[in-house]
Amino acid sequence: MFFTQSVGGADGGMVSIEEAGVMLDEAAEELPEVFYRELNGGVCLLPEVKRVAAEGLYVLGEYHIHPAMGRYIVIYYGSFAALYAHRPPEVWREELKRTLVHEFTHHMESLAGARDLEIKDEQDRARYRRMRRRPSGSESPP
Repeated sequence: MFFTQSVGGADGGMVSIEEAGVMLDEAAEELPEVFYRELNGGVCLLPEVKRVAAEGLYVLGEYHIHPAMGRYIVIYYGSFAALYAHRPPEVWREELKRTLVHEFTHHMESLAGARDLEIKDEQDRARYRRMRRRPSGSESPP
């Protein structure tokens, strides 16, 4: 999973789901064909917003392994829209590609029997939860 918290930004206009789909397709076409091995469900751009409400995070993408549907990647347009609504298209393009590569990393590691990125994601979320609990103005220990 790829998570991020809310970000501000300059007004750049809203990227439509169709435009985001084109950007995602372009990013996907840049990746080596071997990345798609056993990704039988492909990459899906869904209109939904997905959140981890208790942590205040938006889920931008997820990698799934489903017994009936196989392996596939989901990208949440609604989460991108919530975070980047007023950002220029270049930012959307960069963040869509970054999220896609992140989810493909999960896929490739899964094929190899590795969990390194999954563990790193879990560590990043734990660090984020600790940071949110810390009173403002306190510094983290060295």
